[in-house]
Amino acid sequence: MTYQKVYARLIKDKAKELGFSACGIAKAEFLEQEAPVLEQWLKSGMHGQMAYMANHFDKRLDPRLLVDGAKSVISLLFNYYTPLTQTDKTAPIISKYAYGEDYHQVIKEKLKHLLFYIQTEITEVNGRAFVDSAPILERAWAQRSGIGWIGKNANLINKGSGSFYFICELIIDLELEYDTPTTDHCGTCTACMDACPTKAIIKPGVVDGSKCISYFTIELKDSIPQEMKGTFENRMFGCDICQDVCPWNRFSRKHGEPKFDPSAELLEMTKQEWIELTEEVFNKLFNKSAVKRTKYNGLKRNIDFIISAYPNTGNT
Repeated sequence: MTYQKVYARLIKDKAKELGFSACGIAKAEFLEQEAPVLEQWLKSGMHGQMAYMANHFDKRLDPRLLVDGAKSVISLLFNYYTPLTQTDKTAPIISKYAYGEDYHQVIKEKLKHLLFYIQTEITEVNGRAFVDSAPILERAWAQRSGIGWIGKNANLINKGSGSFYFICELIIDLELEYDTPTTDHCGTCTACMDACPTKAIIKPGVVDGSKCISYFTIELKDSIPQEMKGTFENRMFGCDICQDVCPWNRFSRKHGEPKFDPSAELLEMTKQEWIELTEEVFNKLFNKSAVKRTKYNGLKRNIDFIISAYPNTGNT
């Protein structure tokens, strides 16, 4: 057995111990197939006001520009699914991923533990940990590492657990045994494309980010276009619609990370309480949450926009 295979097995075992639901490894190299796709996506303006998506084009396609001498990209998945939902079915909806503490901090700590383990228990390496914090095509690397395929909704789907998880990476200068890319298992299903209320999924695997509800409620800093009124299906932060309808998510199981559990106060907020949300309550509810990214005024804008579309019932 080669050292590359032994080291890869040790890393995957440690990842599982730390709570990651999947771990795969790919060779660090230029993403030749993805380059023209990314270029066209940007040229078409599908990134909207997400100007950062056009930055560091070369780094997005070559991890060796992020870590000197990089040999391996270790992709990991961390489950955030919960069957819990907000109790008031007429209340504005928050995406499941933002129910608990900010995933950036929670997962970054686990990644640091994994990198430290590699450096102290396996061999000396140079590397960096990334959690949605650098110009990396995470889904492309995850697919290459064999832990999922990119579905028609452009989310990474894992055959055994669906798509409700965060993707993160370790890029290190150590050669390891590499995994085989996963094949596509969406078949003829178009559930996600049919369900998207803003028709943001323009073709299989391609999402016009500037039409996505998550973009409007999180990324967009200007006023939400009036022509979008009535299309949000009560989503005030993020959107799970294309995941909720995905058949593969019938295999989703509750996560095991207490820091991702929602507070009872959040789940029990009524529609009226969201309408009357104060900055003080916002700061209390989302003290350690990814929702803080919108700031109070941003979330209030979203709530007001949704309510204005359905002033009488709040239903979609």
